Amino acid sequence: MTDRPAILFLCLGNICRSPLAEGAARAAFAAAQIEAALDSAGTGDWHVGRAPDPRAQAEARRRGIDIGDLRARQLGRLDFRRFDLILAADTANLRDARALMPIDARARLALMLDLVPGRAGQSVADPYYGAEDGFAATWDDVSAVAAALVATYGSSE
Repeated sequence: MTDRPAILFLCLGNICRSPLAEGAARAAFAAAQIEAALDSAGTGDWHVGRAPDPRAQAEARRRGIDIGDLRARQLGRLDFRRFDLILAADTANLRDARALMPIDARARLALMLDLVPGRAGQSVADPYYGAEDGFAATWDDVSAVAAALVATYGSSE
């Protein structure tokens, strides 16, 4: 095991919430000069190989971050050995991850917003079927998660 945290962000299709979370975390960790292995995945396979939703990419770009090179993939059993922490966007994703989790998993599972004071147990809203402003709200949530992660891992050095 390495000192470098390994964190996986998880949502349903890996084209909205989890790639936004990965992008926010990459930017926050880079700004704090903390090395981390960061990735994202979905519990479903509908979008495997596709880039993030164009609205998610547009929101990230508005925040100065390019997530266009990310590609959707599905959560697999090996992820539970590769990552220290798997953060799910909502309770359904958390439940699905727990069902797949092998006995010898090293990863700890939690909701993304469990890390944000006052938000434990809450879900990151899925903006996929809503208006574009939903992507801004999702970005605000995942940015708060990224800041909480940086505070946690930055203080452990």
